[in-house]
Amino acid sequence: QVQLVESGGGLVQAGESLRLSCGVSGSIITAMAAGWYRQPPGKQRELVATIRRGGNRDYADSVKGRFTISINDVKNSVYLDMTSLKPEDTAVYYCTIGTFIGATYSPTSRWGPGTQVTVSS
Repeated sequence: QVQLVESGGGLVQAGESLRLSCGVSGSIITAMAAGWYRQPPGKQRELVATIRRGGNRDYADSVKGRFTISINDVKNSVYLDMTSLKPEDTAVYYCTIGTFIGATYSPTSRWGPGTQVTVSS
C-alpha cells in the first residue's frame, strides 16, 4: 500500500522560503509522475505543481516563477521548493504520485496527512 508523508511546513513571514518534502513508501516512483496540491482554509483543494517523467513541469499561475517541484528517485521522494511566499500561499499542502492522461494529471496515491504552511504578512 502506497503511503506518502509530507513534511517541512511551518510559519514564515511573507517573502521567505520553505522546502516541502514528501517521502513515498510502498511504491517505487521511478516511472511515476508527481504533483503537489494545496487546500487554503475554507477553500477547495487545488493543484499547484506537477512533474512528468522527462522533466516537464507545470505550475498554477499563482505560483509560477516562485515554486519548483522536483523528484529524487534515490530517496523515493518528491519536493516543493517555495520562494517569495505570500499570505495567500497559506494552506495545507499535499503531495501525490500519479500519471498523466493526455495533458491531465491524475493522482493514483491516497492522500497523506499534508503539511501546514502559514505565511504571515
